[in-house]
This record gives sequence, C-alpha cells and structure tokens, in this order.
Amino acid sequence: MQLHHAISFKSPIPPPPNYALSPSYPTTIHNPTSNHFCHSNRNIPSSSSSYYYYCSIFNCSAGIQIPLPKQQPLNSLSFCNSNNASSFDVDVDDDERLRNVGVIKEIDVATLGNLCVDIVLNVPRLPPKPLDQRKAYLDDVSKSPPDKRNWEAGGNCNMVIAAARLGLSCATIGHVGDEIYGQFLLDVLEDEGISVVRMDGENDEVSSSSAAYETLLCWVLVDPMQRHGFCSRADFSNEPAFVWMKKLSPEAKKAIKHSKILFCNGYGFDELAPSLLVSALEYAVEVGTSVFFDPGPRGKTLHSGSPDEQRALSKFLRMSDVLLLTSEEAESLTGIGNPVLAGQELLRRGTRMKWVIIKMGAKGSLLITTSSISCSPAFKVDVIDTVGCGDSFVAAIAFGFIHKMPLVHTLMIANAVGAATAMGCGAGRNVASLEQVIELVRRSDLNEDDSFWMDLLDKDLDVEQITLLSNMVINGSNGRLSRLCLEKVALEMLQKLEHVRSQKGVGGGAPYGYVLCQIYMEELEYLLSR
Repeated sequence: MQLHHAISFKSPIPPPPNYALSPSYPTTIHNPTSNHFCHSNRNIPSSSSSYYYYCSIFNCSAGIQIPLPKQQPLNSLSFCNSNNASSFDVDVDDDERLRNVGVIKEIDVATLGNLCVDIVLNVPRLPPKPLDQRKAYLDDVSKSPPDKRNWEAGGNCNMVIAAARLGLSCATIGHVGDEIYGQFLLDVLEDEGISVVRMDGENDEVSSSSAAYETLLCWVLVDPMQRHGFCSRADFSNEPAFVWMKKLSPEAKKAIKHSKILFCNGYGFDELAPSLLVSALEYAVEVGTSVFFDPGPRGKTLHSGSPDEQRALSKFLRMSDVLLLTSEEAESLTGIGNPVLAGQELLRRGTRMKWVIIKMGAKGSLLITTSSISCSPAFKVDVIDTVGCGDSFVAAIAFGFIHKMPLVHTLMIANAVGAATAMGCGAGRNVASLEQVIELVRRSDLNEDDSFWMDLLDKDLDVEQITLLSNMVINGSNGRLSRLCLEKVALEMLQKLEHVRSQKGVGGGAPYGYVLCQIYMEELEYLLSR
C-alpha cells in the first residue's frame, strides 16, 4: 500500500479577505526520491489560531511533512520523516549551495521601522520648543485616553499604504506592541493588503507588558492656522524607543532578501539603534535589494548627532541606491543652496547612488543622475493637509523604479500622488487613492513657472541632458534642455494607471505570507534533490 503524506506551508500572516492565490505560485513540485509529483489542492483552510493560514497543501507519494510553527525562524526548515518520527533541521543560511539558488524577489517594497499610531488632535496652540515645556505639554494632552476617532496609522504606514494602492506588493518590517494600538495598526495594514513582519527578536531585557514594548504613539497637533506639531515619547530620550532590539530577526532578514526595495527614513533612528539600521542596510546590499533613504527633518540632527548616528547617516548617504530629500534638507547636508548643485554633490558622495530626488513643494521635483537632470512641475490642487505628502511621493518613485519607467514619467506620477494626498486631511488611510491619482493625471493642470526652472537650470551643470515636463511646447529642445510634452506623458501614465486599476482585485500584489510559499518551494526543490 502506498503511503500519502502532506507538505503544508503555514504563514504567520493572515490573508486579506477573498485573497486568491496568484497563478504564478507553484502548484506542483517534483520529489526525485519517489519519482512522483506533489499536487496542490489549492485549498486554504484556516487553522485554530487566528495567526495561521495554509498557503497550499500538497499531497505527496512517499513524501515528507514540513510544518512551519509560529515560533520557528523563517531561515530554518524542520523536516519530519513520518515513518520513524525522527526529525532534523537544515539551517538555510548556513547551507552554501542553497544560498546560491536564485532568489525571486516577490515583494516590491518593504519598509523598515517607523511604525506608529498617529493621534491627531486640534489644539489652540502648538507645543513650545524647550524640551521640559514640551514634555509638560505632552503629559497634559495625553493624560486622558484619546478618542479612537482620532487614531490613524502613521510613520512608514503612509508610504506603504500609498505603494499598495498603486498595486505594489508590500511588507512593513518593524515593532508593534500587543496592546490596542498595536492591534489597530495591524488591522489597518491588513485591510490594505500589507503584511507586517514583526522584528521583536529574542531579548531578555523587556517583557511584552513593559512600557518600552508598547507601540509608539505620535501626537499630531494641529493649530487653528492648520500648522502642525509632532510629539512622541522618543523626543524625550537619548536612546531609541526600542533600544532593547539588538539585531535583525531572521524574519526581517528573509523579508529584506525577498524585496526589490527596502525603504528607510530618518525617523527610524527614533526607534531603532544606528547599528541595527546599518546592519539592515548592509544586508540589503549583500542580497541585492535596492535601498531607498529619505533622511527627512532628522537628517540635520543626525548630521550633528552622536558619533554612531553620524556614522550611520554617512553610510546611508553613501550606500543607498536612491536618496530622497527636500531642497532645504539637501542644503543642510551639503551647505549648497541651489538644489540641483546640492543633489549633484550628494550623488558624487554616494558609491552606489543611482538617483537623487529633490522635492520642492509647490514648485515640483527634480531627479538627478550622473548623466541627466529631469524636472517636473507640481500639480495645482487645493491643499488641505501636507502630512503624508512626502511619504506618498516616495511610494510613487518606487513604482516608477520597479517598472523601469522614464524618469520624467516617474516624477510626474510621484507629484500626482503627493498632490492627491495633500487634498485630504491627515495621512494613513487618508493618503492618495488610485482614483484620485488617475483624475489628477487626466486633468494635467500643472503649476508651471518657466522663469523658475530657467533660473534654476541656468548654471554650469555637468550633465549630458536636461528634460523638463512642459505644456508650453510640443517636444522640443534648446541645447541640452529638452521639453517633454505633458499631454503625451499624461496619456502614457493614464494607460499605466488604468492597467493597475484593472489588476486590483484579481490578484494584485501578493502579501508576504503567501510569498513565503514561493520562497520555500525554491528551497525545498533543492533539498529534495540532494
């Protein structure tokens, strides 16, 4: 009698409602020891735990069973021979041959750290600048539990939600606590089809009931003039909020390895130690994952911060593939007032830098490479709230980078996504929707200021080509300056966005839990062939 066994892949991440496995996922795998094929029955029954779901179940002749328990690191596979109940472990990272198997990067974008819940409050006045007065102010506004209607997903959630709405497969790596705020964050991200890879790690320094373990809250304070102030407990400590987190967890490394882009920003230093962030950067470079870095307002303080912070900032500026910052932030890091020249200086300092992108608010944005400068004016919109605009902008840059779009097209869609976010109130779930972006691109109403761009570009710029998106002329050039027709670019972008819209709801980007199925299938094929 022939025995039949099952190979089961469990994911610690629940799928979004009605998620269908993508046809790209493997449905069969050959077991060379039995000369039979394992066929997927494509059922996805849930287990007794709300955190476990089967990706697929494979029925195999003379096969083996591979459970992936919740506590087991993702870089280890445990095998059990059903005939004698013995087991052995294979550490994937220690197996040289397995490391050399080609990695399929199924995740488009993973973010690192900076996971928080925003508490958005209207206040009569913004917090004072002196630290002691600021602390007293925060203690006062936070003495009563905030109404849940004022909660919103914040930090890197803004970027990853905007990216998911553009059809990208997204994961976010970071720490959330086990309290109501952490559960709120997990629920929001799950609803958006985004997987959370928790990097709690193994530690003996803090328990899950400790205040140091709690989800980080950021108080977003809005005065009657619609100006913003931000406060969190990280503002009043000389150490990162999660200083007890010493190293990348195996789960975090697995997510980085299988991502096309790893996004980090300066606010990550409020949560994670500089050494931990640098280790993520170095690992991403090692496994061929592109690194996007946006220092944000923290860039200036990191530049003059502790020796560890300065070294970490220098390494990110040197080793990132794409650097994103405002013109003010570029000036603070280089001492150069002209954003084009500042961007070129940052590009020269980078050893792996492909793009430097300068955000200039209502004027638009620049994308600088070693051989070109691309320019795109901003969209005209009625601005309600600028919170989350920069994060949304980054998501669209990632979209263009992954899809290898022309540089001006990438800037145009990024400006559109940032502008669509500015039309709403708050960030998180209020960032740009795909429908809003399509409508803005369809209208193509740009804030064109030809004299501004001519003055900005009237310098001795060491580049072969300068391209400006413009509605003033049909494609034309004047020396190195080429004007690209807005109508043509908008039409091409609408086709791309309409394609994204047509794909949403019929597969879309696969959550990381399901991507694990693909990852382990590759590794299993090698192990079965040994």
